[in-house]
Amino acid sequence: MADVLSQSQIDALLKSMSSGGEEPETEKAVPKEKTKAVTEEVKYSKYDFYSPRKFTKDKMRILTSVFENYARIITSQVNGVFRVMTDITVMEVQERRYYEYVNSLHENDAVTLVEATIQDHGKNLVPLMIYVSPGMIITLIDHMLGGGEEVIKVKPEYRYSDVEIALYRRILSYLIQALKDGFANYINMEFKAQRIEDNPSMMQDVGLDETVAIIHLNVDLAGVASEKIRICMPGTLLESIFQVVDSRKHIVRGYAYEDNRDTILDNIRESSLPVTGQLGTISLDLEDIYHLKEGDVIDMNKPKDHDVRLFIGRQAWFTGKMGIYKKNVAVRINQRLYEEDETEEEELDLDVELETAALE
Repeated sequence: MADVLSQSQIDALLKSMSSGGEEPETEKAVPKEKTKAVTEEVKYSKYDFYSPRKFTKDKMRILTSVFENYARIITSQVNGVFRVMTDITVMEVQERRYYEYVNSLHENDAVTLVEATIQDHGKNLVPLMIYVSPGMIITLIDHMLGGGEEVIKVKPEYRYSDVEIALYRRILSYLIQALKDGFANYINMEFKAQRIEDNPSMMQDVGLDETVAIIHLNVDLAGVASEKIRICMPGTLLESIFQVVDSRKHIVRGYAYEDNRDTILDNIRESSLPVTGQLGTISLDLEDIYHLKEGDVIDMNKPKDHDVRLFIGRQAWFTGKMGIYKKNVAVRINQRLYEEDETEEEELDLDVELETAALE
């Protein structure tokens, strides 16, 4: 039975006949399986249209900047306090649902609830949550108790003993205190450990479908082990933070574009500065100062009616005469020193001009 040629094969035969029987290299017959182009699979993050994003990209950039600063701070603290070479970096900062954070934890994981307080903000805020993988905690505890430089690896579902929980609180206190410095560039906040939950699935502080921000920090322990820190910030807490940050931005913009010259000058006029009168200065040996007693006289090498220099701060501004005003020691100002300097400069310029004219 004769084979039926396809149209592409017929075209190839005609081209080979017209070219003298030589088959072009580019038109060689290739099996159909090999002609399929290999396409790389591009992964896209799923977007839930039933629950749209609550915070803009600008807000998430602010949060990323906060925790990048926080990661640098706790890296230096862990390296200095616990003598462990670590490198803590921000892996991702994403807006998610609370159940995604809970589902990523094991049943016996210890999660610390941290109370956040915004200065001059009366609302009771929902606490944020911090989870640190057991491998990092056990390694730091080992160094606290005088262990070696090795990195200890444990299973993710490791359960802490009572002694380890006490040391766990001590370690978390360093991580929690650093949160204030991380937010310092944007807002003044205070953070305090509230309690430790042994079973995250039983926490009812946040609804499962509530919007949260999940911050994933990667902890590289001496290049040997990779641990993680996961922080969950509830949406209500983030709303309060961004509300304060936005209001302060508006205030800063207002001061940037308003003319506050008169207000600034009024504040300067009302500011107080120390004024010191100085008749003269003299140097004494330590031995002479040691033998000074009541009634001794120190010669200032100046007459008593000599001008007194008045210092405002550390700068000499005026000269004057000492006297008495209403039974108080007083100084009557005679001249401003900068006027005297200007007069001397004018006289010097005049002398230079006369010398130049004489030379000409």
